[in-house]
Amino acid sequence: MLAYNFFRPLVNIEYVKVCDQKDKNCHVTNLPYQNSTLSTEERIADLLNRMTLAEKIGQMALVEKNSLGNLDDLAKYGLGAVLSGGGAKPEVNTPAGWQEMVNNFQSYSQKTRLSIPLLYGADANHGHGQVPGATIFPHFIGLGATNDPGLVHEVAKVTAAETAATGIYWIFSPNLDVVKDLRWGRTYETFGSDPQVVSKLGQAFIEGLQSYNKRGLTVAAGAKHYISNGSMVWGSSTNNDFFIDQGNSNISEAELRQIHLEPFRQAVNANVKSIMVGLNSWQGEKISASKYLISDILRGELGFTGLIFSDWYGVYEIERSKYNSLVRAINAGVDMIMLPYDYEDFVTYLQRAVANGDISQERINEATRRILTLKFELGLFDHPAIDSADLKIVGSKENRDLARRAVRKSLVLLKNNNAAVPISKNISKILVAGSAAHNLGKQAGGWTVEWQGIDGNWLPGTTILDGLKKSVSANVKVEYSLSGDFSAQNNLADVGIAVVGENPYAEGWGDNNNPSLSAEDLSAINNLKQKSKKIVVIIISGRPLNIKEYTKDWDAVIAAWLPGSEGQGVADVLFGDYPFTGTLPIDWDL
Repeated sequence: MLAYNFFRPLVNIEYVKVCDQKDKNCHVTNLPYQNSTLSTEERIADLLNRMTLAEKIGQMALVEKNSLGNLDDLAKYGLGAVLSGGGAKPEVNTPAGWQEMVNNFQSYSQKTRLSIPLLYGADANHGHGQVPGATIFPHFIGLGATNDPGLVHEVAKVTAAETAATGIYWIFSPNLDVVKDLRWGRTYETFGSDPQVVSKLGQAFIEGLQSYNKRGLTVAAGAKHYISNGSMVWGSSTNNDFFIDQGNSNISEAELRQIHLEPFRQAVNANVKSIMVGLNSWQGEKISASKYLISDILRGELGFTGLIFSDWYGVYEIERSKYNSLVRAINAGVDMIMLPYDYEDFVTYLQRAVANGDISQERINEATRRILTLKFELGLFDHPAIDSADLKIVGSKENRDLARRAVRKSLVLLKNNNAAVPISKNISKILVAGSAAHNLGKQAGGWTVEWQGIDGNWLPGTTILDGLKKSVSANVKVEYSLSGDFSAQNNLADVGIAVVGENPYAEGWGDNNNPSLSAEDLSAINNLKQKSKKIVVIIISGRPLNIKEYTKDWDAVIAAWLPGSEGQGVADVLFGDYPFTGTLPIDWDL
């Protein structure tokens, strides 16, 4: 543990100059950094030379929107970035409400003398998932099953467009973790367990996001979570509520390089604009404190020149002292700190650290330069607010058609005895059961409106049951019972379709030592089997489930992962309009 000198005199905390509306001479104007015809390097050099220490430190703070006690603090502390954490939404949770909210935050950044715009960031893990009405794509584990970089590029491009329409140009995605333990609650956020597939699809996603360019504004990807998150040891979590998430990766450096570094190498080759440092540890040391991993390997060896930022409260978990933790993380190479709270303390600690000589002025300048570079490259200085973004693109038919196509390509046929699938559209009767058959919340999984996901059908979209009904001929009778209770049926149905799986979860709350099906879903399958000639089981899950002891009694088993808002894509393949093409992105013991 490092010991820093707390016995030097406390510094007087400096705040950012906030301009009074009536003081027309407060705002600087017509300066080189405001001249869009100059190079980014020239503009940054000019602006950096004009900034006070307080203004530079403020730029290094990434604050969660709900932690702002007063919006005036955006200007008072000169905060550099704001994020919407999972479920942090505007009062009116619509695309227009998001646009208005972000514009309002942005307006406060313009009250300072230098008018440096905010970065506003959000997790868009499967489309702009926090926004009702946005297109909800399959989670990454499903995209990993497609193994189709062209499709992934298209999905990313649409994700960028829908997110940018609401004023957000910084996306904390893609997830480049290579998962090795399916019990981890973030398995579905990954492209799977093959580092080559993760590298290929991650690069495609980055290039898709960053290809967005409209009205002089572009989008930045935030690749996460550097590094070795996928190899954490079960039971090593530093969070008392979790089992593996935020734990320790006790692998060798050779394994770290062979498995976990390659996706980030390819991300750097794809010119990713920012990289998030994970909450985990490697060989007992928090990643955010490792100068070797951040400065020596990511910066030096891989040649990454963009912005490095920390994950949710991660820096403060380095050690008990927040001051020491900040000093260690910034000196290790983290440029922007996702606090996400306590920005007042952050400003105090960093000003004191510079006065004490624990963090150099040069390091502060270096971090600030990278933050400003990203803001200039995104076009935020010249377009700090959205003037006329076309919100009609959010959840458009064209985008939903793409999501439906992604669902089709993600389905994996795990078992097919007795030619159970594809199913004829002209059979006389189909029975449908299971908790996920008619529930968009379960289809979409975590990170949908709320951090831990939602339950029910109050989002725009098509459930799998709806898709089945739309696909069959008019004379086919489709009946549904959540529990599979068809006791009044006399004749056996031609086929019974059970759609079952996991309830939504996110991060460590999904850590599960034995992910399997609920007793209710198993009961529904058994009930359905009593009334059907053949049984087809569709699994909705963020990872492989332990179903080996049950599958011998099922004719067909399909992994549909977390398909999102377009359940029609499942029916498209089930009834033979399209073939099964998905492959397992992670081992599944059947």
